[in-house]
Amino acid sequence: MWLNLGRLLMICVWAFLLLNLVHPFPTPLRYFVHVALFFMVIMHGLQLVLLRATQPKEAPKLSGVTQAKIFFFGVFELLAWQKKHYPKM
Repeated sequence: MWLNLGRLLMICVWAFLLLNLVHPFPTPLRYFVHVALFFMVIMHGLQLVLLRATQPKEAPKLSGVTQAKIFFFGVFELLAWQKKHYPKM
């Protein structure tokens, strides 16, 4: 339940950040949202790269859908993925 709530929150954050590209906000807020979008893309991309780099060679490959979900939902999807693949942790 909490993971789904977190995913919903991330959808709202992405929508707010991308809305600024379609319909720019007033000047001071516009620049802040651009920086926040850049930071979010870098952090989620780095999270995905680090996950892929730390996977053991014998582990199954991450599918494209799983990678996209981890990129868009961030730590919430990563926690769900970890719970599915490593239930005892």
